[in-house]
Formats: sequence, C-alpha cells, structure tokens
Amino acid sequence: MKIKPADMQSDLTPSDINRRRFMQMAGAGLFVTGFGTALPLPAWAKTAALGLRETEINTRYDLNIGYSPVVIDGRKATSTGINGTMPGPLLRLREGDIVNLNVTNGLDVDSSIHWHGIILPPNMDGVPGLSFRGIAPGDTYHYKYRLEQAGTYWYHSHSRFQEQTGTYGPLIIDPKTPEPFAYDREHVVLLSDWSFESPETIFRNINLAGGYYNYQKRTVFDYADDIADKGFDEATKNWMAWGRMRMSPVDLLDVTGSTYTYLMNGNSPDMNWTGIFKPGETVRLRFINSAAMTNFDVRIPGLDMTVVMVDGKRVKPVTFHEFRIGVAETYDVLVTPRADKAFTIFAESLNRSGHARGTLAPEAGMSAEIPVRRKRPVRTLEAIGMGGMDATFFGGGISGMKEHDKKMKDRSKMNMGDPHVPGPKGPTPFKPDKNNTNVAMVIMSPRDRLAEPGIGLGDDGWKVLTYKDLKSNEPQPYKDAVDREMTINITANMERYMFSFDGKKFTEHDGPYMFKHNERLRLWLVNHTMMEHPIHLHGMWMQLENGGSNDEIPYKHTILVKPGEKLSVKITPIEKGDWAFHCHLLYHLEGGMFQVMRVA
Repeated sequence: MKIKPADMQSDLTPSDINRRRFMQMAGAGLFVTGFGTALPLPAWAKTAALGLRETEINTRYDLNIGYSPVVIDGRKATSTGINGTMPGPLLRLREGDIVNLNVTNGLDVDSSIHWHGIILPPNMDGVPGLSFRGIAPGDTYHYKYRLEQAGTYWYHSHSRFQEQTGTYGPLIIDPKTPEPFAYDREHVVLLSDWSFESPETIFRNINLAGGYYNYQKRTVFDYADDIADKGFDEATKNWMAWGRMRMSPVDLLDVTGSTYTYLMNGNSPDMNWTGIFKPGETVRLRFINSAAMTNFDVRIPGLDMTVVMVDGKRVKPVTFHEFRIGVAETYDVLVTPRADKAFTIFAESLNRSGHARGTLAPEAGMSAEIPVRRKRPVRTLEAIGMGGMDATFFGGGISGMKEHDKKMKDRSKMNMGDPHVPGPKGPTPFKPDKNNTNVAMVIMSPRDRLAEPGIGLGDDGWKVLTYKDLKSNEPQPYKDAVDREMTINITANMERYMFSFDGKKFTEHDGPYMFKHNERLRLWLVNHTMMEHPIHLHGMWMQLENGGSNDEIPYKHTILVKPGEKLSVKITPIEKGDWAFHCHLLYHLEGGMFQVMRVA
C-alpha cells in the first residue's frame, strides 16, 4: 500500500476531471447477489438513536472506501461505502485542532474525499485534477490540516458518481468557545437519494430525454383546466411559450422518486429512523442534504423549529415551521417537544415525487402520522422572470440573437453594471455567442427572489424560512467596501442536457475565473434556467447580500439559486490556488456546470 504525502501537488490538468469515469460495475444494483445480510449502519445512523452528545472527539480517522453491501426495504445492492457502511462514519473534530485523516481506496477505480465547506489548503480539498491527483486503487492519501471553524458539515467523494452510490458521511466540528444557544440532546438528520439503477444508466437516460424520470407530466386535460381558469388566450400563450423552450412547467427535478428511494440517515421511510428525546428537552437537529439530485422541503408537524446555524455558521435565531434545504446545504435547528408522544420528521422532495421520513419519540417503536404529500407544483412564466419581454428563447441561431439584441436595446433602464466598477451596479448583461447551443434562453430582467420561499411553498398557512430571514451571528472579519464586481451566468440547454456557466461547459472555457488574493469581491449570480441550482464554491466563504448590514450578511458555502433570480455575494479569497466552483446537482456537474476559480 502506497501512502501519498499530504503536500503532493498534481500534474493533472483541470480537463482530466471530465475524463474520470466510474465504471458501470460500481453502479448500485449490479452487485446484488451473494449477500445474506447487510453490514450494519454506523452507530450514529441506527434507529432509536439516543443522541450524539457523548460522541468521541478525535484528531485522527482512518477511512476505507470500498464496495459495501446494503439492504433497503429488503432489496440488496452494493454501495461505495466507507468503513463498510452507507452512510459513512460520523467524524467529530474540534476547532483549532490539527487533524489527520487517512483515506484508503479499496475500489478498482480512482476515488477521493472532499471536506465540504471546510476552509483548508488546496491540496487538502480533495478534487481530482486540481491540486490533487485523486487516490488510485489500493493507495492511501493523508489529509492533514488545521480546523479554523466549527459547525455541521459533511464529506463526500468528488470522483464521478461515487457520491450517488454512497461515499458520503457527516462531519461535526465542536467549537472551542461556548455557543450562544443551549440544548440537551442532538441528532444528525442526513438526507440522501438512492437508486437501484446504475448512476451511469441514470445519466444516459436523462441525456437521451431530460424528462425521462418525470412521471408527473401535464396533459391536454391540464390545458383544458388552464383555459377554464385563465381563458383561452392566456392559457394558449403559456402553453406555446413552454413549447418554444421544449420544456415542461413540471420538470422540477431531473431524477425523481420514480427511481429514487429517499433516505434519512440511510433508512428508507418504511425503516423509520427514530431519534430519542425526553419530553421538555431542547433537541438540536443537524440537517445535512447529502443527496445527489434532490432538494427537500422539511417540516416536523406539531413542532416549531428555530434555526441557529446555516452551512456551519451561526445565525441569529429565527422560528419557523418549514424550510427548503438545497443539495449540499446544512441547517442546525432547535426543537423542544414537550408532549410525551412521537413527531414525524418529514422531508418532501421539491417535486413531490417522494419523501424521506423519520421520527422523534420518547422511546423506540413509536411513530406519528405521516403527512399526505402535497400536489406537484407547476411553474409559471411570470414566477421565473419570463413573462412578456423578460426572456429571449434561443434556437442557437442568428434570429434568436437579433431578437435578443432588440430586447437589450428596449431594456435601456435595466439595473445592470460593469463587472470592473465597484459598487452594487447589478449583474452585467449576458449576450451569448449566436451559435451557442448550450444556451436555450436568457432572462432579460432577473429578480431578487431571496424573500420568496420557493415553488410549492408559502401557501399552507405556516412560516417558511427564506434566505432573507438569515442574519449572521458570527464576527465579520472582512471589510464592507467592495474592490471589484463580476457576474457569472447560470446557463443551460436542458433539452440537450447541457449545463454551463456563461454559456460554456467546463471543457469549453479558456481558463479559470480569476480572483485576487484578499480582494473584496462582489460576485453576481444570475440563473437563466428554469431550475433551482445549488451553487457551491470551494475554499472560501460566500456572504449572501440579503439586505442586512455587512456585519449581518450570512456565510454560505452553497446557495440554492432560483429560476430567473439574480443575487450577489461578497467573497474574500484567503487561500491561493485553484478552487472548484460548480452546481452540486451531481449530473449537472457532470453535464458541464463546473469551473475553476484561481486565486492568484
């Protein structure tokens, strides 16, 4: 066994990332024979969990990635688990410590581990092809770094589709000073999506037909209902607009409950993971969305939730009843169940095609009523900034560009700015190349949507947490004044399953986006697609400008950007090197929505 030194630098190029292929035998469902029983879940993920307060803090862990049997609802498969389980072990660390993490690859393809949301040196970040080769079969990589933060995080493979097949787990960093809130017990609630299909098969299917897994499509009867509700002209106008985009207003998630089983701590809804509490205790729930492709809407009927941390950073407490957690985000909430009864933790997929479910209860074996899943939402053109003259639809030709140019002239009063001029001028107008088949549409008037709960939420009579509600409860080490602005456009041609930044897939960009070391940068993100994208930046914090003062803007490592939305974040790059920037929907990343940020 060869051990790679922690300071090894890569001689691979970023383009090698797209050449890494997870062979199909590693796909779930192709190793389903020969197992009598599955290996146990890790202790933290077992049902009737008592809590994590006594979990041992370590500075060294040995993690072994390998093919591990799993059984979900009696059905056998193979995961790319860690230390024999899926999810992997819970890692508990402490702020200020130097940690040593040995990761051994027992697969027959290259692997890796990325420490999601952790600020560390580039060669410790775990993205193959940047400042790290990846971990070859049989090799061990020694990760070593000092922890300069605390909170709830997670870790996962950054190699092809291994994250989808089980290479992930929770990571908790205890603070070196007391937190400004109290609780009696804590549980990790890790959400994920599992398929018995190979991820290579899933990726092929959605490349051939973007709506392959959408079994909730609209029909002519829905069109008739629209006519009755809106009138013939309006209904027909909307129907034709969606047709021009070659998209459906109910294509909300690319991969759905038709192939996914949604898991909570590795348990299916029928397995009913249960976390124990004593009535009157305050319980900290550390929610982590480790799914490959699913944004979840989370509520606990009968209990108020109070958010105290988001993406590992403290926020001022806000009480609410439901929240949307994008892929890769983490939310820490407090609940105080006073009644001696069970409560359901209900995590509904954004498109309502399935749910994960668990229970908070005073003792094992109890359960509460499971809410009826809500009706599948339907997007409207106006809701995503595409009504009237607000969008240009491209067929990749000159006519689309002429239409776009005319609309740009008509929008002379748009709040757009120069990317090199300091100040909140707004995002720079986006004009794709006339033959760019990566871009299906351009939103002419993107909106601030931070106060909106998101499609399918907000009409149930209870409080839904939004990004607008978040105020940082951390010290602000960075200055207020901005040195520079730049814009990145989130773009796609979803019919062809092409995803990109600024109209270019990763392999088409001339080189990295350039950041300056220690500059104060305002980065605008504009979503020109009809889907929510969880955008993740490695190696540095994004501070979301949501209307608060510079001292109050919340820290984020992943931001769920709504369709037709524009938002801005402040960034201060503190570690030189190359850092990944991508959509955390796994098949969107592989479809091209990935880029490198170079801090020079």
